[in-house]
Amino acid sequence: MLMTTAASRHTRRDAILWIALYLAAIVGPMALLLVGERPRAGGFWWDFALAIGYAALAMIGVQFALTARFKHATAPFGIDIVYYFHRYLATIAFVFVLAHVAILFVRYRPTVGSLDPRGMPFALGSGWVALIAFVALVGSSLFRKPLRIEYDRWRRWHVALAVIGLAAAVAHVFAIGSYLEPLWKAVVWGGLAAAWFGLVVWVRAIRPWRLTRDPYRVTEVRREPGRSWTLRLEPERPPEVAYRPGQFAWLTLRASPWAMREHPFSFSSTPTRPGAIEFTVKELGDFTRTIGTVRPGERAYVDAPYGHFEIDRFADADGLVFVAGGVGIAPILSMLRALADRGDRRTIVLFYGNRRWDRIVARDELDALAAGPLDLRVVHALTEPPEDWTGERGFVTLEMLKRHLPADATRFDYFVCGPTPMIRLVERSLRRLGVPFARMHSEIFDLA
Repeated sequence: MLMTTAASRHTRRDAILWIALYLAAIVGPMALLLVGERPRAGGFWWDFALAIGYAALAMIGVQFALTARFKHATAPFGIDIVYYFHRYLATIAFVFVLAHVAILFVRYRPTVGSLDPRGMPFALGSGWVALIAFVALVGSSLFRKPLRIEYDRWRRWHVALAVIGLAAAVAHVFAIGSYLEPLWKAVVWGGLAAAWFGLVVWVRAIRPWRLTRDPYRVTEVRREPGRSWTLRLEPERPPEVAYRPGQFAWLTLRASPWAMREHPFSFSSTPTRPGAIEFTVKELGDFTRTIGTVRPGERAYVDAPYGHFEIDRFADADGLVFVAGGVGIAPILSMLRALADRGDRRTIVLFYGNRRWDRIVARDELDALAAGPLDLRVVHALTEPPEDWTGERGFVTLEMLKRHLPADATRFDYFVCGPTPMIRLVERSLRRLGVPFARMHSEIFDLA
């Protein structure tokens, strides 16, 4: 988000730097191919097909950096935005791959050669292996939910297909050899390939090993309303991970860190109460539907902290408005608890949307916070209210916001967390109220 404080200028500078580095990682290797000796021109379409092929390979290689969860690189944007960027860029790279193959297949059919794998030379065979891997990877990603592919299984196949596709594509490029002479060009691209595979080793081997050195134990599992559960974890070797209110972690339960079964959950606890961490999780997906079967004593691994959805970056806000949907209250609970512990006296408004009154997580605690240490107003909105309900009904709309926000609310900072349709509706309403974009901060649930 763009802000006007010194911290915001620092964030904006970092964002520009990382975008520039990304573009350099894509354009730089391609530009080097044009330096010095070049192969004999093969015509516009031939050169264009090769160019987009190299561009696709560079973009695919950089995808491994985008999903490596480097904290300094993701901090200016938020890891949820980086993951969305990864999806879009992967789709564009895949289109480049298809265009590369289509141009060569249509205009240079003899060069493509026979499609019979028995007599296909290695240079072409590796290219077809890469294409098949990328088709399977993108197809399974785009249609995972309609095909009902279980999330953890899909993640393992996603990584395997990505590595196979990248390895085959690198082998294809070096076997063909176009634009890789003299030797120094091949060395540069070889170094890039080594860096890409090095990222795989870091993410899938070194980082899991580091997590095994700081395990946690589940010490409590509490049932919450609305098919939600709160897990309390304590480190086997203190202290616990350092995080800020509102951030999230990748949590691994009932598996080793090497199993690729980590899942992102927001902290619902606050760092102002050290000694343990908590996550409030709703039974929604393949993994979370079994969250209630976790038992105290089980080992867990926590990769954290991540996320820019947190109040400490906006300490100069005149007031705070939170909008939560369902279990989207988890990071907001973390922030409210921290504000209470710090004795914050700013005006705070919470809009909390749920289906029914008996499904509201932390309802009693929210009432206690409003009656006690915080200048907090809680507005509950129910889509299935009881007959005697006198509060707000339906979704959090523009009209509802107008009814409960103070007159100077455009100077407040807004934190929205919940299902994507709710976030879009609230953001549209805030824009119509005149809230600057820089004061709207959203946390997206779905990273897959």
